[in-house]
Amino acid sequence: MKSSSVISAGIIALGMVISGFCLKAGIDNIAFRDREVTVRGLAEREVEANLVTWPITYSLAGNNLQTIYDQVSGNNAKIVKFLTSNGISDDEISVNPPDTYDATSNRYRSDSFSYNYSINCTVTVTTTKVAKVRELLNRQSELLKEGIAFSNSYINYQFTGLNSIKPEMIAEATKNARSAADQFAADSDSRVGKIKTASQGQFSIDDSDSSTPFIKKVRVVSTIVYYLED
Repeated sequence: MKSSSVISAGIIALGMVISGFCLKAGIDNIAFRDREVTVRGLAEREVEANLVTWPITYSLAGNNLQTIYDQVSGNNAKIVKFLTSNGISDDEISVNPPDTYDATSNRYRSDSFSYNYSINCTVTVTTTKVAKVRELLNRQSELLKEGIAFSNSYINYQFTGLNSIKPEMIAEATKNARSAADQFAADSDSRVGKIKTASQGQFSIDDSDSSTPFIKKVRVVSTIVYYLED
């Protein structure tokens, strides 16, 4: 009986010691979890656009609608020939229906408009041949020689390969966030622990600058909360 009592007392004492260690660990853990740092990691890179939409727009005016439409057909054929003879394929070209203004049906027409009809026409190129389009933009004077007084609407350059660079950029943003956390921890005589929360910001794609819209800047910011340890 005495031996059993000693064993029981030993078990109780051991349990109390273990409980004490667990309680201390729990308290330390709570205190540890109250210490954290929020950092942001930025990743940026410049990429070239891989898709371009190029609208070539011109206008015609006159008093005979049939004559104007004949001119439209001739101009469209000249523009398409200019494009196809310089490396743009037919399936990359769309000829939009003309937009016609009939001044004779407008009772509020201004006397300054001396024609009965005006037509706005657009031939649009949509292609991945960005370098080729940039080359042709410098040769548009050839269309002027054909008698086509064109204007360029907004030329839209796009980058569609985001998925191919996402993993590397996320890894870079995370690495930069960790570097910021390490620096903060060093300045506060601490060390970085586990990640508490992490969130990835949205990717943004913008023009690098107004003079080079075919160069895009891709950007992402990751926000990470780390625990701090002594």
